[in-house]
Amino acid sequence: MTYNLFISHSWSYSNQYQGLINLLDKKVEEDEKDNTIKESDKFKYKNYSVPKDDPVHSADDDKKLKEAIRKQMQPASCVLILAGVYATYSKWINIEIELAKSMDKKIIAIEYWGSERTSQVVKDNADIVVKWNTNSIVNAIKELSCKYLNDKLSKSVNELSKAISDLSEAIKKYYP
Repeated sequence: MTYNLFISHSWSYSNQYQGLINLLDKKVEEDEKDNTIKESDKFKYKNYSVPKDDPVHSADDDKKLKEAIRKQMQPASCVLILAGVYATYSKWINIEIELAKSMDKKIIAIEYWGSERTSQVVKDNADIVVKWNTNSIVNAIKELSCKYLNDKLSKSVNELSKAISDLSEAIKKYYP
């Protein structure tokens, strides 16, 4: 299965972001080589993060930038946030948390390997907090992506059920 991810990060700390990408890419490579894993169980992901050279950065104002980030985040089921203490003071990471919550995205806080202090803001908003460990991160992605899709499906079923009920009432009204 391919997991759609948005990785929130600060370009001032791009080495941590690149480290996470390397970690995820290595897992993809390992799974591809492992013939004992069913194809459907192999870890694959699509990264919807905003690359450094993306035109999103040249948005005219904060409102346009926020909307551009929203569009970038839309296909993702999970938002991964590197929970370094810098995240507490990052205006845009806090906005990305707000956007993720407003779209019911699952938030995974990742405590960077060897970090002594992490952002309480990120941890308080996360659905799960994991350490800098491939298996912990990948398992959280799999678990929360499934939960996100299940929640989305349940919401759609409830909306469909309500629409059918409303239609049924309308039919009864016109065809007693």
